[in-house]
Amino acid sequence: MQFEVWAPQTGRVAMRLDGVTYAMARDPDRAGWWTVEAPAGEGSRYGFLLDGDTVPRPDPRGRRLPDGPDGLSAVVDFVALAEAVAPPLPPPHTRLQDAVLYELHIGTFTPEGTFDAAAARLGHLTALGVTHVELMPVCSFPGRHGWGYDGVAPWAVHEPYGGPAGLVRFVEAAHGAGLGVVLDVVHNHLGPSGNHLPAFGPYFTDTHHTPWGAAVNLDAPGSDEVRAYLVGSALAWLRDYGIDGLRLDAVHALADGRALTFLEELSEAVDGMAADTGRPLFLIAESDRCDPRTTTPRSAGGLGLHAQWNDDFHHALHCALTGESQAYYDDFAGAPLAALAKTLTRAFFHDGTWSSFRGRTHGRPVDRRRTPAHRFLGYTQTHDQIGNRALGDRLSASLSPGLLACAATMALTGPFVPMLFMGEEWGARTPWQYFTDHPDPELAEAVRTGRRREFAAHGWKAEEVPDPQDPATRDRSCLDWSEPEQAVHTRLLEWYRTLVSLRRGHPDLRDPDLASVRVAHDEERRWITFRRGDVRVAVNLSPEPVTIALGRNGVRVLASWEPLEHPGPDGRIHVPGESAVVLGP
Repeated sequence: MQFEVWAPQTGRVAMRLDGVTYAMARDPDRAGWWTVEAPAGEGSRYGFLLDGDTVPRPDPRGRRLPDGPDGLSAVVDFVALAEAVAPPLPPPHTRLQDAVLYELHIGTFTPEGTFDAAAARLGHLTALGVTHVELMPVCSFPGRHGWGYDGVAPWAVHEPYGGPAGLVRFVEAAHGAGLGVVLDVVHNHLGPSGNHLPAFGPYFTDTHHTPWGAAVNLDAPGSDEVRAYLVGSALAWLRDYGIDGLRLDAVHALADGRALTFLEELSEAVDGMAADTGRPLFLIAESDRCDPRTTTPRSAGGLGLHAQWNDDFHHALHCALTGESQAYYDDFAGAPLAALAKTLTRAFFHDGTWSSFRGRTHGRPVDRRRTPAHRFLGYTQTHDQIGNRALGDRLSASLSPGLLACAATMALTGPFVPMLFMGEEWGARTPWQYFTDHPDPELAEAVRTGRRREFAAHGWKAEEVPDPQDPATRDRSCLDWSEPEQAVHTRLLEWYRTLVSLRRGHPDLRDPDLASVRVAHDEERRWITFRRGDVRVAVNLSPEPVTIALGRNGVRVLASWEPLEHPGPDGRIHVPGESAVVLGP
């Protein structure tokens, strides 16, 4: 078996494989690469010794780290893994514009926190009607429990979740249930603990600085190989595990000054794999730029990503529901229904407008006639918007069931591709808090004090902010699977199922024409209504009933949170307080 590693700045490289040391030779055809042939098979343990190291380092492209990021890598036979799951099932071919995504975290979706335990709950998702599971990062990170955004091995699967074999089983189970799988990957930084990449080569550069320190090297000397490393890892998830799409974390934090950006290079590679395999692979960006070029096709001068999270829609809806106005919510809080109406018709609220949070103008307009609505994901909650709150409290901690139903209606009947966060469909009462498991005590204390200092600036007492390192913080964040069987939660769950079914059954609710969406609202009386083709949606956020003039006859109630009459001959409908209704021909 051939082993290879890129280590351009070292004068001598050796490999230790199953206790035997092998000298490696420079590859004459590839600068900086070292190779060696050695006998190995599934599970063989190995690592590299650089310039006289006494302790081997794991392979930067290693696929398994049985003992964590500081341990040896292990050989993985993907052919054998695929054959062990027989017969392999083809992935579903759901188009992105027809999708309903469900974001989940393997470590807290179940108390067990494993791929196999999560797979056992997929029946809940198929009954809900979603089309894709979006997994938060699963690459290897120190400790057992964490969000996954401090991963240090972009090619390896976190062993406590079940390692590569567990992920293969999960993807096959999802495909067997008719669900696609999207994986969250992080290219903008790697975690501070267990990160051995700097010893191998210029994976990071001081040319740019980020909130996490030195930037990943995308444009300095050596960046060709670093880009190939990241593109290769992305393609490996799609190829070796059968994953159907990737969510790219915080692409606005990628420091990249080259003419051909890393994101264009990645999107071209993924589109090429999709064409070669006949699979509808896609990339979804998280971006803070409010820049439509993120999802504009490369042929039209864009980056070529297929969709992006739309935080502006979330922020407007959150302010309308809660009245909060701190931090970035301040930009939306003055007239939240007007902000919501703007995002429903123009995608971005910030499209060249003043942002008080940033202290400058922000964003760029979306060309509604050329940009399909499925370029954007709409949601009421995400891991970020819950977990980055001091207490990790969900909307269900402060809103009535009626307002939760209104929020779901906006996301699931609106123009964007809907995404749910695990548990929101039944109004889960469990929080989702920030938790870590750093083995390094100094890093653990720095994280603990840093988080408490951050929220102290907003008036929180230190003892009120959960300790990320306390195992109880993770345990509190696990879903309680007894809740969906309780009456108070069952009603909301049935409403979600109804809305998902309506979306899948009515083409108008999947129409990508953003320019055709029509919205009316009353800021003072707190109602909003919008039209999508022949379907009308009316949402009343006020506790008082309202009468709304729909402006036409011939529509009937398709579904409503509270019982109500069909519109009268004058096209007016009476909507109870904190309720929503969907109407159609």
